Amino acid sequence: MFEHDSLILDEDKMGMTLTTGSVTLSKDEKNLIGISIGGGAPLCPCLYVVQVFDNTPAGRDGTLQSGDEIVKVDSTSVKGRTKVEVAKLIQSGTGDVTITYNKLHADPRQGRTLDIVLKSVKHRLVEKMSASTADALGLSRAILCNDSLVKRLEELERTENMYHGVVEHLKKVLKAFFELSRVHKAFGDTFSVIGAREPQPRASEVFTSFGDAHRTMEKNGVRLLRTLKPILSDLGTYLHKAIPDTKLTIKKYLDVKFEYLSYCLKVKEMDDEEYSYAALQEPLYRLETGNYEYRLILRCRQQGRARFARLRSDVLVKLELLDQKHVQDIVFQLQRLITGLARYHQQCYDLMKEHQYFPIEVDLSQSAFQYGEYAFQQDGVDEEEPEEVGQDLLDLARQETPSGDLLTDLTPAPAPPPLSHKDIFNSF
Repeated sequence: MFEHDSLILDEDKMGMTLTTGSVTLSKDEKNLIGISIGGGAPLCPCLYVVQVFDNTPAGRDGTLQSGDEIVKVDSTSVKGRTKVEVAKLIQSGTGDVTITYNKLHADPRQGRTLDIVLKSVKHRLVEKMSASTADALGLSRAILCNDSLVKRLEELERTENMYHGVVEHLKKVLKAFFELSRVHKAFGDTFSVIGAREPQPRASEVFTSFGDAHRTMEKNGVRLLRTLKPILSDLGTYLHKAIPDTKLTIKKYLDVKFEYLSYCLKVKEMDDEEYSYAALQEPLYRLETGNYEYRLILRCRQQGRARFARLRSDVLVKLELLDQKHVQDIVFQLQRLITGLARYHQQCYDLMKEHQYFPIEVDLSQSAFQYGEYAFQQDGVDEEEPEEVGQDLLDLARQETPSGDLLTDLTPAPAPPPLSHKDIFNSF
């Protein structure tokens, strides 16, 4: 209990509990243990740990935490002393120092009040503003607002958009090659049919070979698709798993960061309140009853800082690994793509260069292009073999010729006009 102006105020622990313990710490080369102290006479009935610094004896030990009450230094009680006196008491001796403390057991959720939530929202909004805009609106920017990891997140989003573009373009390329393979197959089937029906041996051989070449190109296209399809899967893994996982980690990091900044701001506001009351020489209830609310915020700030540092380290590692994977993977996948396309085009080029298909000497009046003119298009005529159809036409011509001599009496029909390439392919 603490006596002030003849009043005795009980400690207001706000539902928190204390347990007593002690820890022996070895001082560093500067004769310090690595803590800052708050509270003490003449306003507060207890002294407590405000902050435990990293890479110090107290920080490496981990026993003392922000908000813990300091009861004794070695065997000397600190009751009724000022924080300056306790700091000198710790530094006075050499070697090890034993701190007796009352451990503060606090639920961090108790310190996450509506005020902290609103401060987190404010920090989230302010971080996206420029310094001039924030100043114009009268909003203070926290020291950690200009975070390099936020810029890395923007770079990651640009990389994600680039991968989306690569994947979509590659899908279109594969679809185009699939359609091209179908065209090659159609060409191969058509020319193979023409070659099979062509009565002239030389032309039949050339058409059949030309059709086989297109069928082979269709098979090359299928192999190309099987080679390039895994690239989509690999790029999809990076795009739909690695990047979203890293973005989620960054989002969690930012949430913890804004919460930590909110506790820092809350501590500063409470410090300013104490200084204002001290300047006016007026009592402050929470200070006179053990300052447990302030100590709770100190504990929450320490835990928030630990989470912030841990997640920041995780984000840095993930971003580094993601950058390495991006640089190595995109080069490897592009090499696979270019190699596959080059191999396919070289195979098709060698296939077409291997044989000289054109020019092809074809008698268009007696070729596969006229098949079906008599046997398949006239009504009432049954389908027959080509030899039988030819013999029937020859007999008919002899019967209708006065002399019976086909070569002298049959007036030849005018030669059909030469067909262009367009007419030939339209006939298919």
